[in-house]
Amino acid sequence: MSHDTLPVLVIGAGPTGLTLACDLARRGIRVRIVDAAPRPFAGSRGKGLQPRTLEVFDDLGVLDAILAAGMAYPRLRLRWRRFVVGRWTMMAPRAVTPDVPHPNPWLVPQALTEGILRDRLASLGVTVEFGTALTRFTQDDTGVTATLTHDGAEETVRAEYLVGADGGHSRVRKELGLALHGVTHDEERIIVGDVRVEGLDPSHWHVWPFATGGMVALCPLPGGRFQLALQVKPGAPLPELTEAAIHQRFQEAARPGSKLRLHDASWLSVYRPNVRMVDRYRVGRVFIAGDAAHVHPPAGGQGLNTGVQDAYNLGWKLGHVLQGADPALLDSYEAERLPVAARVLGLSSKLFDGMRQGRMKALNRGDELRQLGLGYRGGPLALEVPGDTAQVQAGDRAPDSPCVDAHGKPVRLSDRFRGPHWTLLAFGTARADAVAWPGDSVRVVRILGKGAALIPDALLDRDGHAHRAYNVVPGRDALILVRPDGYVGHASRPGDLAALTAFLTPLLSARAESATEATA
Repeated sequence: MSHDTLPVLVIGAGPTGLTLACDLARRGIRVRIVDAAPRPFAGSRGKGLQPRTLEVFDDLGVLDAILAAGMAYPRLRLRWRRFVVGRWTMMAPRAVTPDVPHPNPWLVPQALTEGILRDRLASLGVTVEFGTALTRFTQDDTGVTATLTHDGAEETVRAEYLVGADGGHSRVRKELGLALHGVTHDEERIIVGDVRVEGLDPSHWHVWPFATGGMVALCPLPGGRFQLALQVKPGAPLPELTEAAIHQRFQEAARPGSKLRLHDASWLSVYRPNVRMVDRYRVGRVFIAGDAAHVHPPAGGQGLNTGVQDAYNLGWKLGHVLQGADPALLDSYEAERLPVAARVLGLSSKLFDGMRQGRMKALNRGDELRQLGLGYRGGPLALEVPGDTAQVQAGDRAPDSPCVDAHGKPVRLSDRFRGPHWTLLAFGTARADAVAWPGDSVRVVRILGKGAALIPDALLDRDGHAHRAYNVVPGRDALILVRPDGYVGHASRPGDLAALTAFLTPLLSARAESATEATA
């Protein structure tokens, strides 16, 4: 590749594209991110951030800002006209545990999430290019040639890889000829938007499940607005998207009493639920991610989160390949993420069907929506160990745990995971320093059991949480390799460094080939 060739061109600056650009930029990979929209989106849209996504944002260095911008999910008040007829908690709150420090969803309007990610990206030296549309592209064995349009002028960009994170109407997906398989409920229409409401308690999510003509819901948002969801049943006329018309429709449907008034809408739109996904995530040097690959119905808060984790999976793999690793590593993106998207989409669809049919139980949200249990067991990067019955195996999310450092300062394992590197957890006396890994690609974290003498750069598992989380018997040796995206890549509870090295070496840059020579 010539010096003028861009490593990665990202199309689409929603949460998926921004997450990918941030991950690449922090790895020192040159990236451009463009979006056809003239300016950032200003509404709430995807507002629910699941616990696994909060862990991703912690790694990217934006969790504090995300927490400050949002709030815990409110309880539901079920209403009939102006009366409260019931109260409901959609997802029972979970207590913080040593291995899950962020167990509950967090409500953040999508516009705020995107703004925080844009700020993070800017701190890494990359600015989103709004008003810049992809018009066409071609690819060959060595790269992608894309044509971008801005203010009527065309620009030709040569990139090693192109990623389409450009939403449900993805131009990239269409240019690739990939179909979104599934259904669109054209007869189901939901008016959504952000409005102010006079006379309504902002501490609860208000739902009129039996409103005339379809369900109405108003969810409070940080900043004083409510997110409106107003169902228009099949065959019913669609009101105009004006504040006056929507307020009138709200009064006719919910009959909440004269004290409630909808006004000051920052955006209004009509949404037709989709349950669709592709059967390929990659064609040559072009990838798709997020809503470009899978479109979710508005139930369970899964779409945005699944897209963010698509990007988180692809980012480290693109980074490794661009730094010299075997390009075959990129095949694992589709192999790992497509089954996850299918599983999550099925769950979202089931919840949405229940809501359409008016089943109150469909308002319940189970732990599977937190996405902490999603993983890659059985995938191409999850080596199976015959007879391994441990609770945490290759392909699983790497549990967090509190420890203390040599100075007695509290440190979490997630503090050591944070960054673009692999993390090798060395329990007991397991040797982990006999391999000269290239650069800072692998960081070794020694973990000592209770009663052990503290040594520099080691962590003391004073309460045994880390040993329990990783199924390591105190006093025994183990090597647990954690991928850059926070999943277990390899687990050797006898501490087999040679086996671990054989697994990891092909996934790093070509410089890592010499690492095997240093293995004991």
